[in-house]
Amino acid sequence: MTASYQKHILEFKQPSGTSRGILQTKETWFIVIFEKDKFGVGECGLFRGLSIDDRPDFEEQLKWACDNIDLGLDKLFSELVKLPSIQFGLETAFKSLASNNPFHLFPSPFIDGTDSIPINGLIWMGSETFMKQQIKEKIEAGFTCIKMKIGAIDFQTELGLIKSIRQEFGPKDIEIRVDANGAFSAPEAMEKLKFLSDHQLHSIEQPIKQGQWQEMAKLCEQTPLPIALDEELIGVFSVTKKQKLLQTINPHYIILKPSLIGGFQGSDLWIELAEQQNIGWWITSALESNVGLNAIAQYTYSKHSQLPQGLGTGGLFTNNFDSPLQVENGNLHYNLNIGWNFKL
Repeated sequence: MTASYQKHILEFKQPSGTSRGILQTKETWFIVIFEKDKFGVGECGLFRGLSIDDRPDFEEQLKWACDNIDLGLDKLFSELVKLPSIQFGLETAFKSLASNNPFHLFPSPFIDGTDSIPINGLIWMGSETFMKQQIKEKIEAGFTCIKMKIGAIDFQTELGLIKSIRQEFGPKDIEIRVDANGAFSAPEAMEKLKFLSDHQLHSIEQPIKQGQWQEMAKLCEQTPLPIALDEELIGVFSVTKKQKLLQTINPHYIILKPSLIGGFQGSDLWIELAEQQNIGWWITSALESNVGLNAIAQYTYSKHSQLPQGLGTGGLFTNNFDSPLQVENGNLHYNLNIGWNFKL
């Protein structure tokens, strides 16, 4: 068994705005394992500025993993606890290698093409005109759940956009989630949550920056709007600390990004701990290519969640890999009439 790795820069079709700034490219890395006449591929979805493994020795650690691939997944996984994107890449690559089809990781009606996954339509930050255009496109495309990134433009403008949706579509027609990416300060957050709650939203992700457990706990206790933790889960490695975080903050939901929290094993653990406390959850991709999105989507389907998931990032890039993944009527489908074109 041998393994190699390669870097790939994904290029956005149009610059995409978040509260952290404008994204024009997204760096990602691939691990390919070879054994006899078979191969397995996994994506290490490194997210600069967000991943806990955004560190100077990332490539060195990736090389070490490939040089020591014969150690096997369990040993490698335990050695790379603080490098969750490499864990995810390895986990996917080994699963890919073990399959008859390197892109069929979790057998299910999803990859048989007979079932689909409901997803939210993502509205990127930008000018009021740009955001309105996106909202219109998502609704026309059949989405019944949209997720708006907020916190980068004027708050009153953002409220106006949400209000304009609600004037036309009630909560039974369109579910609205908002994601602040930690943009609110702790002192102002409660007031903003109250304004947002007037518009019958489903939830808000990460209203304040991660690491403020007591402030977030207070918000979760008093909020008029359900709160979901996202960035808060990144870099929390031990089971004890995971339990303490959930018990202290007691959020309504947690959002799982396998590339950022230790792959499928890491996600399974968070789900188990959350369900022990009756905390809801859903799964979101983190701007991976279609290789990573494919793995996350198949894993997500296997978890049988009834909530819309955050899996619609595959069409954002000009140089993504052709794949059977297609979004139609607000659902992610696996179209068996389309093949994979994975070339590095």
